[in-house]
Amino acid sequence: MPDTIPIAVVRYLAAKTPTEVADCFTENGIAIDEQQTRHGRAEIMKWREEVAKINYRQDILSAKHKGDQATVTCRISGDFKGSPVQLDYRFDVSGDLISRLEIA
Repeated sequence: MPDTIPIAVVRYLAAKTPTEVADCFTENGIAIDEQQTRHGRAEIMKWREEVAKINYRQDILSAKHKGDQATVTCRISGDFKGSPVQLDYRFDVSGDLISRLEIA
């Protein structure tokens, strides 16, 4: 049986706008990227507005899910120093929303 991932993670990966990304998180959700922590949907939306200024492509390489946690490995390539990079997106899920995301 193929490994499935929670709907909240699917929605995050499919999101096209900063608002759509922020809406994938709980009200007090946390997103950690480049060793910076964003707390709550408003900070997460500001972070994604900055990310949206960069031209990049995300290719999913693998996905694992166990309980309320999922890890998705992606190759990110684009107009940034060090491109391409391989990153692990580690999600904690609460119901149909993401409570925590760490990108490493």
